[in-house]
Amino acid sequence: MQSSVCSLTRRATVLALASLALAPAVQAQDAWLSKPIVLVSPYAPGGTTDVLARLLAQQLQKRLGQSVIVDNRAGAGGNIGTDFVSKAKPDGHTFLVASSGPIVISGALYPKLPYKPATDFTPVAPLARASFVLAVHEKSGLNSVADVIAKGKEGKLNFGSAGSGTPQHIIGEMFNAATGSHIQHIPYKGSGPVVTDLVGGQIPMAFENPLPIMPQVKAGKVKVLAVTSAQRSATFPQVPTLAESGIKGFDATPWYGLLAPAGLPAAITARMNTEVQAIMNSAETKEKLAALGAEPMAMNPEQFKTMIAADIQKWSAAVKSSGATVD
Repeated sequence: MQSSVCSLTRRATVLALASLALAPAVQAQDAWLSKPIVLVSPYAPGGTTDVLARLLAQQLQKRLGQSVIVDNRAGAGGNIGTDFVSKAKPDGHTFLVASSGPIVISGALYPKLPYKPATDFTPVAPLARASFVLAVHEKSGLNSVADVIAKGKEGKLNFGSAGSGTPQHIIGEMFNAATGSHIQHIPYKGSGPVVTDLVGGQIPMAFENPLPIMPQVKAGKVKVLAVTSAQRSATFPQVPTLAESGIKGFDATPWYGLLAPAGLPAAITARMNTEVQAIMNSAETKEKLAALGAEPMAMNPEQFKTMIAADIQKWSAAVKSSGATVD
């Protein structure tokens, strides 16, 4: 009898300890979904990153049953909003809708970056990649990539970008390095002003995101001569790649993804990855991405982390070889 009592007592003790061990995880899960989630977009409203953030927020809110808010924190080529998230509490309430610039380019371009791209974030899920385009003003006299290279070597061209250190800037410098051109960089404060001046003829060309360019292409005010990715873009299937246009091996494809501060619990990372991948792979989202000139990406957190590390090396090498600086 006494043995049975002792056995029951031991079993009760084990169950109690197990319950105590599970309690923090259960409480963390409950606490995570007990208040709104904030998606930080490090750029002004209207750009591709902002559009992706709002698309994601709307769908996550439905799937998680909790409010999801988009917070635009623009400035310094995306570095301000990115830095804000790097210093946020890793409790699953603050995420960064990242573009590749502040993560894989800024570290090589800014000598005193306030965050460490390789270690200050938890990679959660990729969102999409976009093939950027070489776009020219309709009356620029530039009708082919060969025309751009020829005039670029004469030092008679300039190109606009969304700002120093942005993919638009570095792709232009990569083009210079690959072709021996000397096309002068003119930084703007975002893609909007670049496209405005491109349409107005104040600048002859730009290496731009397809989203702000497409309406002007359809209106006949801007021509697309090539795409910067290794493969042709589904948005401009008739347009050759730069590699097809004679610049062998050229491949520059910026991406967008969801990051959190370093130290995000694995359970929350996994849950968010699952939800994000489901959203990005839905037919509705794929249709919207196509309108942005982007394609969905699918990776687990570890694969995404590996890709980011490889891209940091690739783009950092491109920055160094091109001699690009913060203007």
